[in-house]
Amino acid sequence: MSLAHYQGATFIHKSCVVAMGDFNHFVVVKFKDGVAVEELIQGLEKMVSGIQQVKSFEWGKDIESHDMLRQGFTHVFLMTFNGKEEFNTFQTHPNHIEFSGVFSPSIEKIVVLDFPSKLVKAPA
Repeated sequence: MSLAHYQGATFIHKSCVVAMGDFNHFVVVKFKDGVAVEELIQGLEKMVSGIQQVKSFEWGKDIESHDMLRQGFTHVFLMTFNGKEEFNTFQTHPNHIEFSGVFSPSIEKIVVLDFPSKLVKAPA
């Protein structure tokens, strides 16, 4: 059976079932000097834990890139949703709106990408 992508479809590949249609919210930031980043991330973790539309959440801090490639960005955040509708609900959720009021003023630079996933290789 070949690997194909259909919005909202489910397919079987090598005896594992993979749901298609995930929608991702990818955020790369450089925080302002003096920001208590650890506290901010704890608040973000608490916020996403209280919103059922967030399927998964992960984050990281760059430790390898050269300054020229990083362009000052230090942290990345990735939220996954079961589809664009779930993402839209998240965007208007009161907890998200409230936390954005704390998060946004702490950012010096930001890149945000919102996109549907295209699975190329299923997890082993």
